[in-house]
Amino acid sequence: MTAIPSGWQLQDIHLRRGAGDVFRGLNLQLDEPRIALIGHNGAGKSSLLRLLIGLEEPSQGQVLWAGQRAHHAQTPTTGQRLAGLMFQNPDDQIIFPTVQEELQLSWQSAHGGDRKAAQAGVLEFLQQRGLRAWASRAVGSLSQGERQWVCWLAMLLAAPRVLLLDEPYASLDLPGQLRLAADIKLSRQQVVIATHVLWPVLDFPRVIWLEHGRVRADGPGREVCPAYDVDARAAFHAARGE
Repeated sequence: MTAIPSGWQLQDIHLRRGAGDVFRGLNLQLDEPRIALIGHNGAGKSSLLRLLIGLEEPSQGQVLWAGQRAHHAQTPTTGQRLAGLMFQNPDDQIIFPTVQEELQLSWQSAHGGDRKAAQAGVLEFLQQRGLRAWASRAVGSLSQGERQWVCWLAMLLAAPRVLLLDEPYASLDLPGQLRLAADIKLSRQQVVIATHVLWPVLDFPRVIWLEHGRVRADGPGREVCPAYDVDARAAFHAARGE
């Protein structure tokens, strides 16, 4: 009997945007519990996440989860969502005027129930994290980093099987980055993260370095991240004629 593959499979992925190719024949199997995507701007990191969540469709090839087309797996029999995407810009994700309302949507997507149950669930969740005072705050009054944190809280409440995170550290100060890294470490879900901030992913079992839509390196974070850092610094100094 042929074994059914687990996790994500990207098979012969071609993706065009405008007149250019983002991916040409990309093949990846993504099984590890923690996977980071690194590389320069335009390398294809965000595009790969959008393919996984179904916001983009490949012009050729297919995206599979456990052997079936990923969009068919979005509503598994357990009722749990397959994947959730945390956008790079929190303003592309937040739709409600207050933190309470924004988080209630995520709570209900995971638990169902009426508005009263959702309100109680969100307040208990915020209380546990020492953020009870955030409930009534207007989203517009929050800093960029605080809005990013609201998006992360919404992801935790929605509790999909896979957390797809697009530059989640970009708007956070160092304490916020440390808290997020700690949360990711404790998460039971698979995490696939696109990031320019390397230190939180050094201990990831797998880091994929993308360059112009191709895999430049693929391996443990302790090997791939230093190699990328050295390459980026060398390119910088070469461009300055040093």
